Amino acid sequence: MFANAIANLFHMDNQTWAGHAHPRCFWTRLTVMPLLVLAIWSRVWLGGWSLALIAIALLWNWVNARLFSAPKSTNNWASKSVFGERLWINRQQVPIPARHRVFPIGLTGLSALGAAIACYGLWVLNLPLTLLGLLLIYIGKLWFLDRMVWLYEDMKTATPEYASWLY
Repeated sequence: MFANAIANLFHMDNQTWAGHAHPRCFWTRLTVMPLLVLAIWSRVWLGGWSLALIAIALLWNWVNARLFSAPKSTNNWASKSVFGERLWINRQQVPIPARHRVFPIGLTGLSALGAAIACYGLWVLNLPLTLLGLLLIYIGKLWFLDRMVWLYEDMKTATPEYASWLY
């Protein structure tokens, strides 16, 4: 599964997931896409040196998940959205309710469409297309995360581990 591959790529252990659930981590993570877009666009001014900015933006994505410790409380929307992502990734081991199985895939598709539009906009240096792509990425991702909160609320008592995440 793609989500498992991403989690494995980022080496998301329990400690990393705990920091990832910190609301500050959540909100600062939203800076990754604009930074990446600016880094890619900077090729116009910096040429090959823009690769350094792209690397920094990608590094920020990796570091951000490790920058924060576990939050004092996880009883908030941002933390629950991360817990829902964990449930989504783990849905092969612990099945999720049928009402949560299809819509998140569509929202991921919306984000993917946005990514394709943003990439094309970056390729041809078309700012309106790039911004439209970013908008679709964020609409899809934030709506997906809202659904993950709903998923977590529905499943937080499914296992003792899931219940322990909320404090």
